[in-house]
Amino acid sequence: MKKSYVTKMPDDIGAFLKASRCFAELGVNITRVSYNKAVDTHTLFIDAEGTEEALAEADRRLVEIGYIHGPSVERSVMLMEFILKDEPGSVTRVLELIEEHGFNISYISSQQDGSGYQRFKMGLFVESAEEVSRFISEASEVCQVDVLNYNGSETVYDNSIFYSSFVSAISRSMGISDSKKEELLVYCNMAMQLLDGKGLSPYYTFDTIGKLADLLVACKGDAFSPRVTRHRVSERTEIVVIEPPCGSNVTIISSGGEVLFVDTGYACYREETFRTVREVLPGFDGIRKRVLVTHADLDHIGLCPFFDEVLASERSAECMREEYEGRDGFRERNPLHKPYIGICKALTLYEPVPTEKVSVMWKARPDSEVPLYPVGFLDVGELGFEVYEGRGGHLSGEIILVDYSHKLAFTGDVYVNMHGMSPEQARYNRYAPILMTSVDTDPMMCRSEREALFQRMGAGEWTIFSGHGAAKRYDVRTAEERGRADPRKGLVRL
Repeated sequence: MKKSYVTKMPDDIGAFLKASRCFAELGVNITRVSYNKAVDTHTLFIDAEGTEEALAEADRRLVEIGYIHGPSVERSVMLMEFILKDEPGSVTRVLELIEEHGFNISYISSQQDGSGYQRFKMGLFVESAEEVSRFISEASEVCQVDVLNYNGSETVYDNSIFYSSFVSAISRSMGISDSKKEELLVYCNMAMQLLDGKGLSPYYTFDTIGKLADLLVACKGDAFSPRVTRHRVSERTEIVVIEPPCGSNVTIISSGGEVLFVDTGYACYREETFRTVREVLPGFDGIRKRVLVTHADLDHIGLCPFFDEVLASERSAECMREEYEGRDGFRERNPLHKPYIGICKALTLYEPVPTEKVSVMWKARPDSEVPLYPVGFLDVGELGFEVYEGRGGHLSGEIILVDYSHKLAFTGDVYVNMHGMSPEQARYNRYAPILMTSVDTDPMMCRSEREALFQRMGAGEWTIFSGHGAAKRYDVRTAEERGRADPRKGLVRL
């Protein structure tokens, strides 16, 4: 059994040794440890593995020695400015008030400026909003008091409660439950530790996570403004692409009276996404809701629990089942991707897909070096797709659908239309490569899958529906046409 501990360690010699002995005596193995005094003086992260009984006893002992506390109290640093006369003893009464109210000073800065006054900036470690209000009221009788904005990602005024302050701010903006806050805290630390090992500043990592959270919340409600395009294939077939600012495209195939969704986007945009779907698909609430997932990344399967049936490859179904049963999915088994996925699960309110909703449509491809392997077929109204499974360049279980008669391809994230993204999509897609180091499991393998896809396209005009960005039109020329034009170019963008 594995468990993550967020401990508050005293800044004393031998503090980690004390915790280590606690685990060793119980036969518990420490699998990861992270401590950075420059980020947070007291917070020590420990991942441990042992029996359920041993970990329970470790919990008790860590509480006993004060390394684990009870239910967390909402704590923050208030940055205040006290404008005091530039004369001896002027700051004394303010310091006395701070002591009377039980606040801890984490930061002080002041310097003469020749004005006859000094501006004392102080960071106060506080736990009670009511106590702060009383303090400000009393301090205002002594001097002018201003409350300043506090932004830990720019200037570190306090490094003893950084993690709790950082995660609490994100949790409030995203509506994250208390039960998920500690998970978010652990994954933020894991991301910092991973990228710190690659030479990136810890605060650059936290700033990136903060910006990702800000963007996710900024696109909610009325600000959720997806680009919607309609693509008429025939009199009986239309494809609608909904491109949200964050997360995967949601594509709707309507053909011959059948409706099939391809991917779903993030769970945190449930109301916004279904509001848009109802606008483009009248009668949505009365139909049987089926969705095909191109692969099991959470920005593609976030809304699957709200569909009646989820069509998937055998490996994608396995990934979703592992998550539903409380184990790591395919992404989280990759140490480079695990922190980002954990952060996104918390930020986007992700819930696993119930196994009973998932239908395995295609058996897993055999062990083969072929980049794209044919695993079966799928008919949707008058459309007939050949289904290919990749080798897992982006994610194991990934599939591509190709309709040769109508020259349509659904590529998931094996091929993404990077140049067809809206400004919001482009901004969102900058953060994953930073926090994951690469969005692909194996970038070179994914590249070979893309090349194999284009090689399979016959001559004519194709429409490619990718996981992100606008649908793209391509003209594949014959060998004779290529010879008359430019022999180096067989694929022409329209």
